Amino acid sequence: MAQPLPPRELPPGYTPPARPATPQILAGSLKAPLWLRAYFQGLLFSLGCGIQKHCGKVLFLGLLAFGALALGLRVAVIETDLEQLWVEVGSRVSQELHYTKEKLGEEAAYTSQMLIQTPRQEGENILTPEALGLHLQAALTASKVQVSLYGKSWDLNKICYKSGVPLIENGMIERMIEKLFPCVILTPLDCFWEGAKLQGGSAYLPGRPDIQWTNLDPEQLLEELGPFASLEGFRQLLDKAQAPNVAQELSGGCHGFSHKFMHWQEELLLGGMVRDAQGQLLRAEALQSTFLLMSPRQLFEHFRGDYQTHDIGWSEEQASTVLQTWQRRFVQLAQEALPENASQQIHAFSPTTLDDILHAFSEVSTARVVGGYLLMLAYACVTMLRWDCAQSQGAVGLAGVLLVALAVASGLGLCSLLGITFNAATTQVLPFLALGIGVDDVFLLAHAFTEAPSGTPLQERMGECLQRTGTSVALTSINNMVAFFMAALVPIPALRAFSLQAAIVVGCNFAAVMLVFPAVLSLDLHRRHCQRLDVLCCFSSPCSARVIQILPQELGDRTVPVGIAHLTTTVQAFTHCEASSQHVVTILPPQAQLVPPPSDPLSSELFSPVGSTRDLLGQEEGIGPKAARKSLPCARWNLAHFARYQFAPLLLQSHAKAIVLMFFGALLGLSLYGATLVQDGLALTDVVPRGTKEHAFLSAQLRYFSLYEVALVTQGGFDYAHSQRALFDLHQRFSSLKAVLPPPATQAPRTWLHYYRNWLQGIQAAFDQDWASGRITYHSYRNGSEDGALAYKLLIQTGNAQEPLDFSQLTTRRLVDKDGLIPPELFYMGLTVWVSSDPLGLAASQANFYPPPPEWLHDKYDTTGENLRIPAAQPLEFAQFPFLLRGLQKTADFVEAIEGARAACTEAGQAGVRAYPSGSPFLFWEQYLGLRRCFLLAVCILLVCTFLVCALLLLNPWTAGLIVLVLAMMTVELFGIMGFLGIKLSAIPVVILVASIGIGVEFTVHVALGFLTAQGSRNLRAARALEHTFAPVTDGAVSTLLGLLMLAGSNFDFIVRYFFVVLTVLTLLGLLHGLVLLPVLLSILGPPPEVVQMYKESPQVLSPTTPRGGTLRWGMTPTLPQSFARVTTSMTVALHSPPLPGAYIHPASAEPTWSPAATPAANSSATE
Repeated sequence: MAQPLPPRELPPGYTPPARPATPQILAGSLKAPLWLRAYFQGLLFSLGCGIQKHCGKVLFLGLLAFGALALGLRVAVIETDLEQLWVEVGSRVSQELHYTKEKLGEEAAYTSQMLIQTPRQEGENILTPEALGLHLQAALTASKVQVSLYGKSWDLNKICYKSGVPLIENGMIERMIEKLFPCVILTPLDCFWEGAKLQGGSAYLPGRPDIQWTNLDPEQLLEELGPFASLEGFRQLLDKAQAPNVAQELSGGCHGFSHKFMHWQEELLLGGMVRDAQGQLLRAEALQSTFLLMSPRQLFEHFRGDYQTHDIGWSEEQASTVLQTWQRRFVQLAQEALPENASQQIHAFSPTTLDDILHAFSEVSTARVVGGYLLMLAYACVTMLRWDCAQSQGAVGLAGVLLVALAVASGLGLCSLLGITFNAATTQVLPFLALGIGVDDVFLLAHAFTEAPSGTPLQERMGECLQRTGTSVALTSINNMVAFFMAALVPIPALRAFSLQAAIVVGCNFAAVMLVFPAVLSLDLHRRHCQRLDVLCCFSSPCSARVIQILPQELGDRTVPVGIAHLTTTVQAFTHCEASSQHVVTILPPQAQLVPPPSDPLSSELFSPVGSTRDLLGQEEGIGPKAARKSLPCARWNLAHFARYQFAPLLLQSHAKAIVLMFFGALLGLSLYGATLVQDGLALTDVVPRGTKEHAFLSAQLRYFSLYEVALVTQGGFDYAHSQRALFDLHQRFSSLKAVLPPPATQAPRTWLHYYRNWLQGIQAAFDQDWASGRITYHSYRNGSEDGALAYKLLIQTGNAQEPLDFSQLTTRRLVDKDGLIPPELFYMGLTVWVSSDPLGLAASQANFYPPPPEWLHDKYDTTGENLRIPAAQPLEFAQFPFLLRGLQKTADFVEAIEGARAACTEAGQAGVRAYPSGSPFLFWEQYLGLRRCFLLAVCILLVCTFLVCALLLLNPWTAGLIVLVLAMMTVELFGIMGFLGIKLSAIPVVILVASIGIGVEFTVHVALGFLTAQGSRNLRAARALEHTFAPVTDGAVSTLLGLLMLAGSNFDFIVRYFFVVLTVLTLLGLLHGLVLLPVLLSILGPPPEVVQMYKESPQVLSPTTPRGGTLRWGMTPTLPQSFARVTTSMTVALHSPPLPGAYIHPASAEPTWSPAATPAANSSATE
C-alpha cells in the first residue's frame, strides 16, 4: 500500500492552494424555504458523519435488529378464507355475517360437490340417451368413492347430507332407517329410475339380502317393521315419494325422493336450453348433478359417541380431514370417469378444490423469489463495477440488494408480529415490488457517495452524501408510505392487509437505506483507502503500484456555474519513489489560468443542485487523471451525455413542446374514453390458472349455470306472530325481483311460513273430516287420523299457564283464519308441533330457526294431560327464506340484484320487520356498490397528502402543484389503459391505482427538485434538471422492471394481468411523464429560481505575481529536484452553492492537507 509523504519530503517552496472565492446571494435576504431545507440537510450531514464514525457498530446493530424482525415470519399466518379476505370491514355485510354466525355457527348446513357435463363439440345437443348414459356413468363413479382414514372406511352414505330424517323412538329402527334414508342429490337422473342407483344406503334384516334403493319395496318393508315401531310418519313420507317414471321428460325439471318437497327446477339441471315458440324444451348443452355433503361440524356431531368412532379420538379436525380427502378423490375419479375419446366431458368441482387453489395461489414461489433477487444481484454488481478500482462498487451493489432483501423480510416479519395476515397479494407480489422500489435508493446513495465534491474531508464523506441525497430519498419514501397507507382506506381486508404491509416494508427499506447502508458505504471507503480490490477485498488493488502519465486534456463534462470563467490549471506533478515500499506517490500543486468559457448548446457547464437528483448509477468517471491515450467519443457516450446534447435541446424547442403537449393531451383524452370501458368485477375464472380443469369447470358453470343460492334472513327484535302479513309481503316483494328464479306455477313457495301454514291447513282439514264423521269428539281423538289428532291437541291450547286447555275451542277456533294467518296465541305452539311432525317440510324450507323449537313427540294413543300440553317455542331471533338468483353474468347484474334486495328489506323495515339478504353475491359483490366512490375518495385524499408532503419538503407549493397535476394525469391514463386492456376494476386494481401516485413520485420529484434548485431561464433550468435526472430515472425504471419481471412467470394469469401488466404500464407512464411532460411543463409554467448567485474574486485566491504570458500563478520555485518529473493536465474547479443556515461549513483548517488520513484520497485522484 502506498504510504503518504511526510511533510518534510514536500517540494521546496510548495504552497497549498487557496480556498475558492466566497459565493454570495444577490436575490435579497435568505428565504425561509432555503433556510429550512438547509437545516434539514444539516441534520442529515450530522447523521451521515455519525454513522461513518461508528460504521461497524451501526452495521452490526442494524443487521441484528432487522434479523430479529425477520424472525417474525415464523408466526406468519396465510389467510385463504374468502369471507375473511373479501368482506368489507365494518360494512353492513360484515355485521350481518357476524349476526348469522352468532346465531347459527361458523358453517353452512351442507357443502356442494358438482358435476357438469358438456359435449366436446360446442353447441351439440346433450339431451340424448347416450349423453345421459355417460352422465350416469360419471355420477355412479363419483357416488362410489371411498376413502380410508383412521382405520375406517368412509363412503358417500356416511358423509352425505340427508334432509328430513324422521324422529323414531326405537333407536335400532331409527339407525336402520337413517342408513337407508337417501342422500340429497340434485341430478337430471332423478327423472328416471336410474337416479336411484346413485343412492348407496343399505340396511340389514335377518333372513334377507341387504336392502337398497334399487331393490326396495316400501310397502313390504313397512309391513315387516310394523310390529317393532310406529312408522306412520315414515309411511306418509314414502307415500309422498313416487318411483321414477322412465317416460317422464326432463322438461319442467325433476323430483327427488320426495315428490312434494324435492322438485329440481330445470335451471338447476340443464344449461344452454333452447325452446320452441310454445316454450317446450328442444335442446340443451350441459347437464349438472350436485351431491350434498354434511359440514365438518355436522359430521363430527353425527358420529360423536358412535360405536364406529369411539376408538379413534373423534374430533372436528378429523371430520374436516375426512371430508377434504373424500372431496379430492371425488373430483379426481369423476374427471377420469369418461374415456378420452368420449363425445362428452366431465368437469368436477368441490369446496376443497377452491381451497386448494387459494392455498396454491397464496404460496410463496421460492424459485421466482430467488430468481428475482439473483437477477437484481447480478444487475447491481455488473452496473456498479468499474475498471478503476477506486470507483468500482460491485461489492456495495451486492450488499445493498441483500440489505434490501433483509429489510423486506424484516418488514413482513414485523407485519406478522403485528397480527396482519398474509394473502396471495402479499406472497406473490410484494417481495418483487418492494425489491424494485428499495434498490433505487441504494443505487442513488452509492453513486452520490463516489461523486462527493473534491476537497471533502475523508471523515465527512458520508455526511456529504446524505446531505446531497437524503432529501430525495426521504421525499420518495414518505410519499410511497403515505400512498400505501391511503390505499388501506379500501375496506377489503385482503387489500387493506396488502397496503399496510407494503407501507411497513417501504418504511423498513427507508430505515435500512438511511441508517444501515451508509455504514456499508463507509466500510467500502475503508476498503478503497486500503487500496483493496472490489468484491475480492482480500487482495490488493493493482492500481496502487503503477503510475500513468498525465497529459493535457479537454475539460470534458465537468461542471462549474454558468457565466463563470473556467479555472484551467497547469499541473506540475512531483513523483517520489520510496525505497521501503517501492510505491509511487504523485503530488499535484496546481497553477491557475483564467480562460473564457467555451460555447455549449446549453450555455456549457451546469451547476449541480444539492440533493436534487436520483443518481442510481454512475454514468461518468470521477474527476481524476486520464490515460495518456485520449478516449474515443463512443466511450464517453452515456445517458447523461444523450440527455444533455441530444434529448434536452430537442425536447425544449418550441415546436417540440407543442408536439409533447398535444400528444399528452390526446393520450389523456383517449384515456378518458378508455375509462368508460372499465367494467367492475373479479370472477373466479380470472384468478384460477387458465388451461386447468378447475378453470374449465368455472368457465362452464359461469356460462351455463349462473345460479346462486341466497336467503332472506329475518332477525329478532319484532313479534313474528303479529307480523305474518308483513313477512308474506316481504317474501312477495323479494320474489318479484328480476334476478329471482320463480318457483313452478304448480308448486308453493319454498319458505317455512308457507310450509307451516299449509301444514296447519292440512291437519285442520283432516280434523274437520274426522269431526264430521264422528271419529273425533270433545273427549276422544283415538279413532281419528294422525293429522286430526295433532289438530285436536293444537285447537285446545290456550297459552295460559293456569288453564292451559279449553276443549270448547274445538269448534270455535281455526288453526288458520280466513285471511290466511295463524292465530298469534297458537303461533309458537304450532311451530313446535310442525317442526317435530314434518321434518321433511322443515328441511325443505331451510328455515334454520334460532332458538330451535323444542322436540315434541306425538302419540295419539297417549291421552294423559301431560301429552296434551304442547310447549311453546321461544320467540324467534333468526329465520330465513331461501331463493335462487339467476342470470347473474356481469357485475352490473349483481349490483342490480343487490340493490333490489336491499330496497325490499328497507321497505319491510318500515313495516317493522328486520331483515337482510344473505349469500355469496352479497358477500363478494356488494363492495362494488361503493368501490368507485371509495377509489375516488382515496385518490383525492392521497393527491392532497402528496401536495402537502411535497410542499413541505420542497417548500414550494407551485412546484408541488405541478407534481400533483402530472400524478393525477398518470392515474387517469393508467385507469384508461386498463379499460383498453380489458382489466376489470376490483379492489386489487384500486390498490395499484392508489399506490401509483406514490410510485409516480419516484419519476417526477427529482426532476422538479433539480429544476427548483437550478439557476437561469426556465428552458436552461429544465435542461439542467434533465441532464442530472435522465440517467438516474431511466435506470431506476429498469431496476423496478427487473423487480417486476419475475411476476411475468407466474402460473396465475391473474398475477400477470393485474399486477405485472398494470405495474409495467405504470412504470412506462412514469418515465414518459417524468422525463418528457414534466420538463416541458416546467419550462413553460415552472416557478422562478430560488437563488441567483454571484462569485467574486478574493485577493487571497491568486498571488500578486505576474508570470509570463500574463497568467496568474501560485508561488513555485523555478527549480525542481532531479527526482521529480513534470507532467501537465487540465482540472475543473467545482464551485459550490453558498453556505446556508444550518448547513455544514468547512473551517479553514478543513482544507485537504497532506496528512495520513487525507493523502490516500489525493492519491486516488492523482494516481491510477
